[in-house]
Amino acid sequence: MNELWLRVLERVHGHLGWLSVVALLHPVIVLRRPRRRARLATALATGIVTLAFVLGTVVYPSYRLLLKQAIFRTNPRIGWLFERKEHLAVGVLAFAWVGLVAHWLSFGLGTNDDADLRARVERIAQRGYAVSFALGVAVGVIGVTVAVFKTF
Repeated sequence: MNELWLRVLERVHGHLGWLSVVALLHPVIVLRRPRRRARLATALATGIVTLAFVLGTVVYPSYRLLLKQAIFRTNPRIGWLFERKEHLAVGVLAFAWVGLVAHWLSFGLGTNDDADLRARVERIAQRGYAVSFALGVAVGVIGVTVAVFKTF
């Protein structure tokens, strides 16, 4: 992949990442109220997070080949920050999917089912998005820090 495409993809990835952080905040707020249906909000937030993650995995091999070693040689702290960003990004994706699955699963728990179980599942959904949002903020801040230091 040539350097121009890498720059474009890297920037789209970064902007999409911040957009996903904003999108994750919506389910966090909406799902605080039990029994609230937010199918579109949860689907879109999780979809944007997934898209940003996939785009990051597309850019990563070129990053590893062209930038990683130079970053570690110049400033190992920034290099290690980026390593943490990768791990935290997996958490953002995983917790967003936990939130989505739990929220959608709660619809299948009808009025005849255990109300306590439904409430727990709804809490899991809201907390999944809350954790995903918090991790997403950290990933975004680290991503900007690394991008300011060195980019394609």
